[in-house]
Amino acid sequence: MTMWLVRAGKTGQQEDVALDKGLAVIGWEDLPDLSDVHSREELEELYRKVYPDDKPKAVTNRVAQIWAFRSRIQVDDLVALPLKKQSAIAIGRITGPYKYQAKALEGVRHTRPVKWIRKDLPRTALDQDLLYSLGAFMTVCQIQRNQAEERIEKIIEGEPPPPPPNGGDDGEPPPNLEEFARDQIRNHIGQGFKGHELARLVTELLKAQGYRTEMAPPGADGGVDVIAGKGPLGFDPPRLCVQVKSSEQPVDVKPLRELRGVLQSFGASQGLLVSWGGFKQSTLREARSHYFEVRLWDADDLLDAVLQQYNQLPEELQTELPLKRIWTLVPEE
Repeated sequence: MTMWLVRAGKTGQQEDVALDKGLAVIGWEDLPDLSDVHSREELEELYRKVYPDDKPKAVTNRVAQIWAFRSRIQVDDLVALPLKKQSAIAIGRITGPYKYQAKALEGVRHTRPVKWIRKDLPRTALDQDLLYSLGAFMTVCQIQRNQAEERIEKIIEGEPPPPPPNGGDDGEPPPNLEEFARDQIRNHIGQGFKGHELARLVTELLKAQGYRTEMAPPGADGGVDVIAGKGPLGFDPPRLCVQVKSSEQPVDVKPLRELRGVLQSFGASQGLLVSWGGFKQSTLREARSHYFEVRLWDADDLLDAVLQQYNQLPEELQTELPLKRIWTLVPEE
């Protein structure tokens, strides 16, 4: 049994169909059906005909990925899909061979069937070395260092995983510095802003966005952690009720429904539900039908807000969350 990373588009544009239809998918939709391609050499010859302008190094890299998807991935292998639309990773098991779907949507023609075991595993549930591997700048690659398969198996079975060998530090640099930096910041926030402290961080972010806010004291909050409004006194719309969940587990639809239920009693027009552990797929689907009433923030959305508003945050909070902006070269895939 082997562990594979298979992405669903650079911006996650094929995520939904992959999860809904039980598929692992890749792009390169200009390539025809690969069912009758029986060697990597045949695939490379076909690839060069379809993409004649690609550089030799890019051809070698991409053919290796496509061939792995077509032939190296085996039934019962684990597959990980880092999600772009939420701070989570989907984990599944390959259930069948490569299949070309000629009538499918763009980007969903080259497929492998998958039984998704977890569609919403929070990134915070994985050790940093596993997140390194899942940050590879490739669409398809094997994840094999530091007993990745065994540790992921334990996580999806609900058991504590064994610790990473040597603390997970094998001397290799992280392949994606941006994801590495975000994971570091995410872990720092997760450790330093638990419970009521996460509500305090959300409150300061709203203030930085121009809201007047009032935060409920620790303890029972009546389903609302923060109320916020625009204008000098906070009377102007939009007027928000905010509920903050600091658990690392994805929340179901109950908090969403509770938040919607209290909006009127607070005189609010919209709600914001913040869940550090993300949201179950059922919650995401239900929230879509209330798009103009409630917004959802997972850890990535909260992190985006921190990075956007960091310079406007109070000095005390910046001391608790010390960040520095840097530039780095983005390597080609």
